[in-house]
Amino acid sequence: MKSRESLVRLKEFQVNEKRRQLQQLQMMMSEFERMTKDLESQIVVEEKKSGISDPNHFAYPTFAKAARQRADNLQVSIKELKMQEETLEMALEEMQAEYARATALEERDGGARARA
Repeated sequence: MKSRESLVRLKEFQVNEKRRQLQQLQMMMSEFERMTKDLESQIVVEEKKSGISDPNHFAYPTFAKAARQRADNLQVSIKELKMQEETLEMALEEMQAEYARATALEERDGGARARA
């Protein structure tokens, strides 16, 4: 019966680990979104300062151009992280189901031992 207890503990650890990974991923996405907003506000300030808001204009500020590229790169990273988040959420659901099955088996075995 020790193996069932070990299985339950293992499944619980795996569920907790997936939750932790998911939380880290969500924190990273929110940080990237915050950074993107900061960059966008800096771009607006730079465009107002120069009076040029067309990125294709020859005198468009270099800082604004670089900030725009960085913001675009962050948006791509956020999209990739969202795909990873979906995959991780599915894996978490599977782990939770496995944990529930292992717990049910442990409880069933515990009830059988108590009757014996």
